[in-house]
Order: sequence, then structure tokens, then C-alpha cells
Amino acid sequence: MHDVGGIIFDKDGTLFDFNATWTAWAVTFLTELACGDPARAQVLGGAIGFDTEARAFAPDSPAIAGTPHEVAECLLPHVPGATPAALIMRMNVAAAEAPMQEAVPLAALLDRLAGQGLRLGVVTNDAEGPARAHLGATGITDRFDFIAGCDSGYGAKPAPGPLLACAAYMGLPPAQVLMVGDSRHDLAAGHAAGMRTVGVLTGLATEAELRPYADLVLPDIGHLPEHLFAMAA
Repeated sequence: MHDVGGIIFDKDGTLFDFNATWTAWAVTFLTELACGDPARAQVLGGAIGFDTEARAFAPDSPAIAGTPHEVAECLLPHVPGATPAALIMRMNVAAAEAPMQEAVPLAALLDRLAGQGLRLGVVTNDAEGPARAHLGATGITDRFDFIAGCDSGYGAKPAPGPLLACAAYMGLPPAQVLMVGDSRHDLAAGHAAGMRTVGVLTGLATEAELRPYADLVLPDIGHLPEHLFAMAA
């Protein structure tokens, strides 16, 4: 991988630990949406693959790799009178305030990668506004050359559009860009874009689930430098 010129990171489950971040958000958001009714919150949670009593996401939850629109579609039948736009806006406001837990110390890692001449980007299926809020709260926005969400105009993963837009912005051919993510959506998008892929285990997918789609599976993104540069020595 020594000819890699750029790295695209997924956000949730990759830069940030998925469970540590989004379990708290789901409990708070669903409780508020249910007006404090635990039974209704459990129904709403079930619609998006989240057990409010166990405080756990199902592996196939649309909240893991889906867009806010996809999550809203699952919730709408259980929120009478809500419109898709209003529900998505409510979700995005709540998401922007979610407490983010770094998967590894991000500033030091990103500085190390940038110091090796790598261009860095973020492509998430979250909306761009919350994504920028999360990166800003962690103090790492300026480490990235390119940041795109599902509403940035390039499409959403597993389609390759946002990855190709990022590579073009970096001035790199897709073959020299690495896509790093925690879900099959991330890795499928990478393959569709003609990029190499690295899976990480800071989301909900297991190594066995990611292995068929990834060129490499790592415990977390902190292991990237040794795998990138040991081969260049």
C-alpha cells in the first residue's frame, strides 16, 4: 500500500467508536420523540433496530450505515403527523449534539498521516452539518481536505459518487486512494470507486463480516500507519 496518496475515512464506527457515541444519542432522541413514554420509545427503537432496554443496536440497524432519510423512513409510520423533512431536521439537530468518542486519539494520528504526505478526507452517510459539528467538536476539521455527507450532492454509500468526488478533489486517481470504514457499505463503495479498502472493528460488524469485502481488516484506524509504511521501507 506504499503508493497510497490519500485516505478517505468513514465517520461513525471509524473515526468515532459507534457504540460509545450513538447508543447515548439513540436513547435520548427516541425518548424525546416518544414524549417520555418508555413503551413507545421501545417501539420507535425497534423500527430502527435499537433495543432501548438493552441499549444496543441490531447488526442490521439502518442507523449503522444508512442515511438520515433511510432512518426517518423507518420511523415515520410510528410518528403520526410528522413529515420526512421535519423528522430529518429533528434527527440532524439531535445528531449534531451527540457526544463523540474518538476511536483512537485522532489529532495525533491524522497529523502523522498528513506528515507522510497523505491527503485526507471524510465521506459519511450522516448529513454534512452534523458531520462537521462532530469533527469541529473534536478539533480535527482542518485535518481534512474534503468532507462530504449524504446531502452534499454526491450521493451516498454504497454508491461510489462521494468517494470519486473526494479523489478528484485530492487530485488523485482512485487506485491511489484508500477507503477505510467499518461497514460493508463503506467497503462496497470503495470497490465500486476502484479503491483499495480497509475494514475496522470499531463499528458493529465483525471481522468475518468485513473480511470478504476488505483488502485488510484492522482493530482500529490507529493501526494504519504501520501497515501503510512498513511496506514502503
